[in-house]
Amino acid sequence: MRFLTSKILLDKTARQAQTIFVEMMIKDFGARVESVWEGLRPVTKKMLVGALQAKNGNTVNAPAQKFSYDTQSDWELSLLLSALDEQAKDADVTGNPEKLGELQKLTETCIFVLEAQTESAEVFIQLAERALAKKDYKEIDRLADLLAERFSVGEMCEIARQTTNPAIRAIAMETIALMPVEEIMPSLDDQIYEDIARAALEIKAFEYESEEARRVLDHFGFDEIIDE
Repeated sequence: MRFLTSKILLDKTARQAQTIFVEMMIKDFGARVESVWEGLRPVTKKMLVGALQAKNGNTVNAPAQKFSYDTQSDWELSLLLSALDEQAKDADVTGNPEKLGELQKLTETCIFVLEAQTESAEVFIQLAERALAKKDYKEIDRLADLLAERFSVGEMCEIARQTTNPAIRAIAMETIALMPVEEIMPSLDDQIYEDIARAALEIKAFEYESEEARRVLDHFGFDEIIDE
């Protein structure tokens, strides 16, 4: 029992030291990053510090902390990621390899947490735009898998609706088309997503030769194919 208590205390001390280090590091990243960081809720900061510890291998064999994740967490991490990306272009950072390396570690940690948790159309678009800009095709494939595994058809439709990037829209449409017909159908009753759902069903019917999708299109009177 005493040994377990000692391990927990060591873990707590390690987290506190990592938090202090991150707080000091943030001050070197410029006013915008520091301002966004100061606006984060304590739970979001702790979540990032914990993820940073895990990625750096600085963990102790003690029970892992549990964190709640919500839309506010999404918004906060998305804002921080934008600030970090902006600061990464600053000459003061690019000219300092050590500072740039630390900024990249925090950026990668933000992405790691978002990829592990987000179900937001806006965040998916942000992550996909970053990957496409870097021509990181492995990351794009990973994001496509994430879309299929975690996002609802409604959120996929929202991605297709919001994005101005043809590649991201194509990923969203292709993923919707791979979903079961019964999961796509509710979006046909949504005025915002009706055209997107119909186009996805057409892909499913004519490219993937789904008879079920064809029957749904016939039932709703959608007899045109994508090319028309």
